[in-house]
Amino acid sequence: MTHQEISHHRLVSQKLYKKTKSSPQEIVRHFGAMQAQDYAMAKWAIGSRCDASEVAIEEAINSAQIIRTHILRPTWHFVSADDIYWMLDLSSPQVKRFTNSAAKKYGYDDKKLDQINLAIEKMLAGNNHMTRDEIMQELNIKKSSSQEFLPGTIIMNAELDGLVCNGKMKGKQITYALLEERVLKPITKLTKEEALAKLAKRYFESHGPATLLDFSWWSGFPRTTCKIALNALELQLNFVETEGQTYWFGNQISDENHFRESVHFLPAFDEILISYKTREVSILLEHQSKAFTNNGIFKPIIMENGKVIGTWKRTIKKDHAKIETQFFNETESSKKEILFEGIKAFENYLEMKIVIE
Repeated sequence: MTHQEISHHRLVSQKLYKKTKSSPQEIVRHFGAMQAQDYAMAKWAIGSRCDASEVAIEEAINSAQIIRTHILRPTWHFVSADDIYWMLDLSSPQVKRFTNSAAKKYGYDDKKLDQINLAIEKMLAGNNHMTRDEIMQELNIKKSSSQEFLPGTIIMNAELDGLVCNGKMKGKQITYALLEERVLKPITKLTKEEALAKLAKRYFESHGPATLLDFSWWSGFPRTTCKIALNALELQLNFVETEGQTYWFGNQISDENHFRESVHFLPAFDEILISYKTREVSILLEHQSKAFTNNGIFKPIIMENGKVIGTWKRTIKKDHAKIETQFFNETESSKKEILFEGIKAFENYLEMKIVIE
């Protein structure tokens, strides 16, 4: 399997061909978790894979069909309400090592964090949705340059403990609410082995063909742990060896997934790039610094036939959205017109006129 073929099959597994109709929640559930620290762009990551508008996706998030919280690695992710509890049970102990270490720098041990959680639970009880600043004000924790990351650490700890998750948006402000008031807690729990195997299967089916190292990077679990999960799944997955690498993928990939011409305007931090340890399959090495930085900042990208050929940015105006593009190589005007057909999906998603500059 060549890099071009791997890239094509990833478009299929990542649902960028929209072969079947899916709801926003179904898209998120398919992926297991979708990186979501850039909230506006993360909504488009869902929208680019289904026909839902931004308004419809926002409603799915506000109604808790989709949860936005810190999980895996850690960073913001979208997770389906169906998956939030077992995934938190699996990843929280590992991720909390980072948050607990950060909290201790501010003099907050486990006991003090538990006391903070009790206070947060009381103030949010009864479907009360509050912003982080409002919560910190109630906790009497003032903004300080010496404790710049303390509020974020406190909230992340509460998220990882399964206490809070995103609430309804308050204008453009993110709020927090009690997770158990938004999503009913399941009666049964998965074992760690069952949950890890479930996460691995979800990853390779939605991101494959991908390597063991890719899964380790995406999930945040050590390679040895991921290898155990992969060994348990061998009979449920397919694999191919290319250039000394073993790529795993789900049974849904077949020779019937013929290549097709495609153009995609994808958001910053999209799973098509960020969910893999190395990205040479989808973007040439000499162009990678133009699409993402060494410290993990990813730009919105333009993909043609599975290869990243440029970047783009959008500016929302009063009655339209302005799109600016930057291609890696000189592009003829006639070809640009064909490429710009790919932006129509974004126009439909925004339900707003697009102006390309």
